[in-house]
Amino acid sequence: MPQDLVPLSRTAPDRSVASSSCRVLTARQKAAVIVRYLLTQGTTLPLASLPEHMQAALAEQMGKMRLIDRATLDEVVAEFLAELDSVGLAFPGGIEGALSMMDGHISQSAASRLRRMASASSRIDPWERITALPSDRLLPILMDEAVEIGAVMLSKLPVPRAAELLGKLPGERARRVAHAVSMTGNVDPETVRRIGVALLSELDNQPPRAFDRGPVERVGAILNVAASATRDGVLKGLDAEDADFAAEVRKAIFTFAHIPARLHPRDAPKVTRMVEQSQLVTALAAAQGRPELEEAAEFLLANISQRLAQGLREEIATRGKVKEKDGEAAMTAIVAAIRALETAGDITLIREEED
Repeated sequence: MPQDLVPLSRTAPDRSVASSSCRVLTARQKAAVIVRYLLTQGTTLPLASLPEHMQAALAEQMGKMRLIDRATLDEVVAEFLAELDSVGLAFPGGIEGALSMMDGHISQSAASRLRRMASASSRIDPWERITALPSDRLLPILMDEAVEIGAVMLSKLPVPRAAELLGKLPGERARRVAHAVSMTGNVDPETVRRIGVALLSELDNQPPRAFDRGPVERVGAILNVAASATRDGVLKGLDAEDADFAAEVRKAIFTFAHIPARLHPRDAPKVTRMVEQSQLVTALAAAQGRPELEEAAEFLLANISQRLAQGLREEIATRGKVKEKDGEAAMTAIVAAIRALETAGDITLIREEED
């Protein structure tokens, strides 16, 4: 028998662990045995997701242990499997996981307060939450905070996210933040953690947003379904009041006339399938004789099956004159179908290139 592999009665504490009954092992020792066994079997364990103090405790325990006998290993594994079999529910672990599970069931103010309490804990890595935030929440930090703070944040983000955010900064600001990264080499981990805690506290203290979309998107969505006369009048008024806002709203608007420039030809059949044929005929007929709309009508007809297109052309020819109100309602139904397909992720609209 090897020198370190001895019966439990002769085992010195923390030098070797051997037993004919695993009940004398502590819970930490049993965890070390299971982890060591799984690693020996080539299993990849997500130990990095554990709090750092638990990772440190596990590593410290494994460093104190030497050899165990086969009987002890079998008992520890059997007990571990029995505990797994007895599990009835599993909780996500951590306040962030709990809040994600309870999303929609507790108030935003309560969720924000719990996040602030969690971020103040030394056992919580604030950068885990920061890196999971959308880019539009992180961009103001790079724009408004000191370049050194922005450099630390870029260094903690995954490379693709960092490149994406850097590309959204104005040229001079991007150069200053990128240069500041060169000065972060000697920043100690505790300072980086404190910066993360401060940023997370600032992000959590922002007032909850009453609307999911910004003002440009909301106005654009309203004008999408408004009558053309109303839409033109509102845009003219916006030009006089705030030309920059009016320009952004124009980019957000999608009308029947935008179909050739924004809809992929391959997606035309998906759109026509979502619209009742009577509405489709009405919209296409109303577009006749109106150059700004005829192009959109021909685009749809050219990119669906020729049999269906021929049938629609025949109905359009016999449809006669369409009332302006009916024509706009039918065109709005087609636009609504396109927007619904985009929201569902079934199609992707072509984005207008900016100057």
